Amino acid sequence: MEVRSTYKYARISPFKAREVTREIQGLPVSAALDLLAFTPKKAAFLINKTLKSAIANAENNANLKPEGLVVKEAVVGEGPTFKRIMARARGSASRILKRTSHIRIVLTDDIKVETRETRKAKQKAEQRAEKKKKKEIEAGEANEKSTAEQKPRTKKAAKKSKK
Repeated sequence: MEVRSTYKYARISPFKAREVTREIQGLPVSAALDLLAFTPKKAAFLINKTLKSAIANAENNANLKPEGLVVKEAVVGEGPTFKRIMARARGSASRILKRTSHIRIVLTDDIKVETRETRKAKQKAEQRAEKKKKKEIEAGEANEKSTAEQKPRTKKAAKKSKK
């Protein structure tokens, strides 16, 4: 089941917030909370707030346990931009764009959680399979060489193989 939470009109640029949301996508909720707690950015605080809201929604509205939840999607969309001006030389002005963003987090309990240990085990299994294939290929080449190194049938072939 999917549970979502949205933080609208967050006073941060979407570009800056997306940098943090990319890191938590696909992580279990506990790992995502830890990562956000130790990320020294304003966006991490805002995303942490949204993630906690999504967890509360899952517990209260959908009767889900937070241990089994995974961050399926963490998206930062563009909100309205405040336009301000700054006085410049000779009575002119330049525009300042104060960007806002909408942070949306979707949690699910359907996705199988892939931890570091399972990823490492999968990589080791792939490496073993590659080594096994290489050994089989080398063994096949060795068999071909051994058949080629057998005694030649004629004297001319024997002279060529000695050279």
